[in-house]
Amino acid sequence: MSAKTPPLFELRSGTLDTLLFVVKTTDLAKMRAELNRRFDMTPEFFADDLVAIDVRRLPSVQRILVSEVAEMLKTFRMHPAGIIANDAQRPWLQLDTLPFVELRESFITRRNEPASRTLSEGASKVLQVIPHDVIANLHSTFQGEIKPIGNSTTLVIEKPLRSGQQIYAKGDLVVLDLVSYGAEVIAEGNIHIYAPLRGRALAGVHGNCNARIFCMCLEPELISIAGIYRTTETPLSLDILSKSVQIRLANEKLIIEPLRLT
Repeated sequence: MSAKTPPLFELRSGTLDTLLFVVKTTDLAKMRAELNRRFDMTPEFFADDLVAIDVRRLPSVQRILVSEVAEMLKTFRMHPAGIIANDAQRPWLQLDTLPFVELRESFITRRNEPASRTLSEGASKVLQVIPHDVIANLHSTFQGEIKPIGNSTTLVIEKPLRSGQQIYAKGDLVVLDLVSYGAEVIAEGNIHIYAPLRGRALAGVHGNCNARIFCMCLEPELISIAGIYRTTETPLSLDILSKSVQIRLANEKLIIEPLRLT
């Protein structure tokens, strides 16, 4: 009797690491100029990232060809994956080439898919979700160095994070060693880094505007709270560069303040 033929493919639910590109104008020329300005110094920063195009901030009387926005983002090496729109906008977006995705309180689903087929746990503005197999590999890599505090969801990382490594905490995240260039730490709550931060740190990723980042030596590629981010394209002032700081959000603006430790 012949052996059973293994399946040639599988369909599984999964997770996505996705940015939201929030459109606030229909002027594509101005939008392109702003993208050029922002990424002139760091052209590879968002290269190969998935992007969902969010048009909900447009006034109800304004329309835009999302396909043209998508093509523009591709020139910056981003990969548009879908459209986020309100109910009033959907009729004039029906003929666009990208599918609708919906932000829910705790997940994103494709249009017309049941909620049980979750594609990604979502944040309000920046969606940074780490696949379960990556988390499992990190637990194996750090061999017990990922430690929950008591019964809480706080995680403690005791070893340095190398380029390409990512950590996701459902609560607060405490890092006791270096976060290298190319490494990423992500938390639904606060992030505490008792060492240099040279990679990315994203706190409050489910829209928690009260989350904060505390760092002993600020030299980041990117910092973000509740989706509001800042990259190295905007140089840090000398009073906070390589200094101990706290980072908080006020009126959708990142506030970086020196920590007074004495």
